[in-house]
Amino acid sequence: MTRVDERPMDRAAGSRVRGPGLAGSQWFPLRCSHDRSRPTVPRGLLRGAGAENVVFGSAQRPSHFGGTLSRLAARTAGAALPALAALLLGAPAAAQPIPAHPSDLTYELLDFTPPVAADHRHELSNGVVAFVVEDHELPLATVGVTVRTGSYLDPPDKVGLAGLTGSQMRAGGTATMSAADFDEEAAFLAAQIGSNVGATSGGASVNCLTRDLDACLDLFFDMLRNPGFDEDRLALAKSQALQQLERRNDATASIERREWGRLMRGDAHFSTRPRTRATLEAITRDDLAAFHREYYHPGNFLFTASGDVDTAGILAELERRLDGWEAGTKAVAAVPAPEFTPSPGLYLVDKDDVNQGRVAIGHLATTRDNPDRYKLLVMNDILGGGGFSARLLTRVRSDEGLAYSASSSYALGTYYDGVFQAGFQSRSETVARATAIVLEEIERIRTEPVTDDELRNSIAYFVETFSRNVSSAAATAGLFARDEYTGRDPSYLATYRENIAAVTVDDVLDVARRYLDPEALAVLVVGDLEAILAGDPDRPEYSLDALRPGEAVRIPLPDPFTMEYPAP
Repeated sequence: MTRVDERPMDRAAGSRVRGPGLAGSQWFPLRCSHDRSRPTVPRGLLRGAGAENVVFGSAQRPSHFGGTLSRLAARTAGAALPALAALLLGAPAAAQPIPAHPSDLTYELLDFTPPVAADHRHELSNGVVAFVVEDHELPLATVGVTVRTGSYLDPPDKVGLAGLTGSQMRAGGTATMSAADFDEEAAFLAAQIGSNVGATSGGASVNCLTRDLDACLDLFFDMLRNPGFDEDRLALAKSQALQQLERRNDATASIERREWGRLMRGDAHFSTRPRTRATLEAITRDDLAAFHREYYHPGNFLFTASGDVDTAGILAELERRLDGWEAGTKAVAAVPAPEFTPSPGLYLVDKDDVNQGRVAIGHLATTRDNPDRYKLLVMNDILGGGGFSARLLTRVRSDEGLAYSASSSYALGTYYDGVFQAGFQSRSETVARATAIVLEEIERIRTEPVTDDELRNSIAYFVETFSRNVSSAAATAGLFARDEYTGRDPSYLATYRENIAAVTVDDVLDVARRYLDPEALAVLVVGDLEAILAGDPDRPEYSLDALRPGEAVRIPLPDPFTMEYPAP
């Protein structure tokens, strides 16, 4: 499923685990091209082999097949067994001499050229754009659509409408097929069919065996064009949503996420406007149908097709299935930027039934179009985005033992400024000490040059993992679709590695001084405030009182159903 949201395209990962690897001091490019040839370096020797994608977050295919896994296995066994036999009976690979030490290993250098979006971009007769990336290695095909819509279009009195529309398109059957029959048919075909609406886009996808693609596309387009919005399924979804509201003050992680958003975006922005009992109960089936009619039409569609498909064939199928479906002419409203300026300070939320405090520290960042974006990626990677090699985790966890994890992210916004955020979770009595360390590290990267090893390690990570952005046909098609949807020139892919590799020690110091502002920092603490403010009796020199820039602001927990905040 192709999804587009507010997260930046070029963003530093919040936290990732890096193994020591051989690439700590240099990177080893692999021989690879977009024709699906395979690299020759063992995957386990690549540093950061399980890390988050640099340009886009790693997309994971849903793993819930329901009761269809055995059916899929049975349908594919006939094709898989001969291939397995050929592999097992084939001639063994030439033996390689075993080096005396891993440092003696040598690798063939990679001449990797990223794919070009224009080579896979096609425009249908009605103007709809489709990206097609073929990969015939497995008999599987995926077709997805990105829809120009989003929860930012929710009416203020019906917050949650877009999300319910997206989910109930899949759950609620179609005009000609009941919800139960649709589920059964999808299960019989071993097809994964999904639909959703996120913050700034909607999406739907179907994944199936190539031989069943025609039948699965029938289901998929019936869902897109004629959703049934079953009343019972809608009632169940609303009931489940209300249960989620009831628990919204239970976990410190969700409290921190909500209150941090309010500190950065205010209360009036769509990204912080909460669902309530009243807004959910106000949503009717007719509202879902009206939302669908307004936004789900070819004029708002962007298709992707990947896997075992024929480009000409799948384009013809899209043409045929869109024929006669009128495209709306009304322009979709632009994603609005927040009209809010965050205020620095210390903000406290009391949750007295936990023994650890969560802390978020940060301020507004910038956008993905900023010319300094590559320098900012490297700067944040060294500060807190680089997992075990980053300064925050090294100091807070490895050196001081104050938290399991500590990290930072410098989010480069798509439609408006992103957010710089550093954070951790620590025992109540050590929250103040860990907070002081994070503030020290923010100041240190602003005032002292990073080391050559830190810079080399960070650049190597970004360069080595760049090819993950196009590691599969689906990932490649999705990347191109996201760029098209958000109006980004895809030519940045050709120079991404060179721009990262050009970052210098002076560059890191320069952007840290200009884009990290200690005077603008907001510090949010969620936990047992009595224990947190008391501090560590063994280290009385650390206290939140000494760190705060002014009077602390207490934020009470709101009513979970109305989201009304009592007076502090």
